[in-house]
Amino acid sequence: MLIQAQVGPAVSSTSLGTGTNPNLRLDNLGGLAVSQLNPRYYEETYRRQTYTIANQSGVTTSTGLSGTYTGLFIQNPTTSTVNVVITKLGYAISVVGTAGVIGLMTGVGTSITSTLVTPRNRFVGGVGAQCLAAATCSLPGTAVIETILGSQTTALDAGLGPKVIDLEGSLILPPGAFAAFYTSTASGASGFFGSFQWVEIPL
Repeated sequence: MLIQAQVGPAVSSTSLGTGTNPNLRLDNLGGLAVSQLNPRYYEETYRRQTYTIANQSGVTTSTGLSGTYTGLFIQNPTTSTVNVVITKLGYAISVVGTAGVIGLMTGVGTSITSTLVTPRNRFVGGVGAQCLAAATCSLPGTAVIETILGSQTTALDAGLGPKVIDLEGSLILPPGAFAAFYTSTASGASGFFGSFQWVEIPL
């Protein structure tokens, strides 16, 4: 099949009419020139593949890579038929705590079965997620620090609001893998809020 394309902009100085068949555009190195039509995550969300979870009330995080965990945890269960592709995460500290590091930790293990909370489909009213989530659980496997996100200090970052990090889909949880917020020291009492957003894509 031959696909016709041309280097550089279209010659016409006016908008192309409905039903016309112009050539595709290439840049000077032969790359296809494209532009975004809908918002970035519209397609995945419209297809009911985008999910989110957030702490509904503040929690006191556990310290480090401990086996008994409190914070916000998600896991793609071992029986899943999808990859969980993390797109965004966010966190906020609402009370003064002990200085320390905040990060994201990951690992692989058996599926958690207790203290679950329910993720929400970003297409409101859409189907449930395969991904599991919990605010408190026993870590199902050995965790390692994946990404450093920031720090908590002995003074609040007043007025700055939550931190939102765009992972751009660069972290994938295959079946059995998990991710959770990490704090090197426990947060102030009931002071941590976190959120994950992800897309579930068939294997």
